[in-house]
Amino acid sequence: MDQAYGAGKAGGAFDLVSFIQQPQPILRLVSWIFSIVIFGCIANEGYVNRPDAEEEYCIFNRNQNACNYGVTMGSLAFLTCLAFLALDAYFPQISGVKDRKKVVLADVSFSAVWAFMWFVGFCFLTNQWQVTNPEDNPLNEGADAARAAITFSFFSIFTWAGQAFLAFQRYKLGASSSLFSQNYTDPNEDAAVRSEGMEYPGYTGDMEAPGSMHTNYDGSSGYQTQEY
Repeated sequence: MDQAYGAGKAGGAFDLVSFIQQPQPILRLVSWIFSIVIFGCIANEGYVNRPDAEEEYCIFNRNQNACNYGVTMGSLAFLTCLAFLALDAYFPQISGVKDRKKVVLADVSFSAVWAFMWFVGFCFLTNQWQVTNPEDNPLNEGADAARAAITFSFFSIFTWAGQAFLAFQRYKLGASSSLFSQNYTDPNEDAAVRSEGMEYPGYTGDMEAPGSMHTNYDGSSGYQTQEY
């Protein structure tokens, strides 16, 4: 079931190419990039000042809370994506059933919360940008960065919602499959074992079936009589 993860059980080789080609890691990487863009845009160009003043203020309606929200959310989302990517890679090696369930449920919960938080951030930044006084920024400095932060906040809603959906599907499938069983092994490793073929025990020649041919002590051949 869990073919989205290329790592094998303990001691198995980690297939990075197979891992990053799966939907959930892809969404995490995309969300990670979006968080960098949002954080970078606000941190680098989100603070401007009037030509006749030296003090810088937040480009979003001079509201410091708007810039703080974007920077904080961007940095925390960056770290959260890295943490869950590490859990995705390590998941096949987790042997405890309860630990697997906790990881999947945490994935569902955190992803849903982040989708909601980015929705709030998008609405907050958009509102503050709309009510911003053009006279506060006559040179229109940082306008592109502000719009980029708003745009990628909007995209982040869907990437995190997608992660929550995939995690929930994973939980539903795990409840009725071997994902949460003690004997869970990575399907990629099982496929590799099957591709090598099954080995059968060789014939030892030490046992003779009743009625089989044998050589008597006098060198003649005949059928062995089974005695009971």
